[in-house]
Amino acid sequence: MNVEKEVEVLEGRILEIKNEIMGLGEIRNGSVSEQYNVCGNPTCRCKDKENPQKHGPYFQHSYSFNKKSTSQFVSAENIDKVRQHIADYKTFMKLKDEWLGASIQLSKLRKKLK
Repeated sequence: MNVEKEVEVLEGRILEIKNEIMGLGEIRNGSVSEQYNVCGNPTCRCKDKENPQKHGPYFQHSYSFNKKSTSQFVSAENIDKVRQHIADYKTFMKLKDEWLGASIQLSKLRKKLK
């Protein structure tokens, strides 16, 4: 493939990446964990000696932003949204890296055209 054609292909891919990023929804970094716990009530089902049943699941979203780590509980009805936000963040990061790589390659090819 000649240099002009490679430039055209890379420019097209960068445009596609931009459009894919614009199609993403809300984004959140981090991860979600499920937690179960035992309460302090000695007669509760979670203290049953034969078949203990812990309370939960409780969902927790943990993340870092501006060099600060934090976590927050997420209700069961919102957990799918948070998981989608995290998936969209991972897609964004992958596309961002591809865009950066394509831009570097494009810069090198344009030097060859001079």
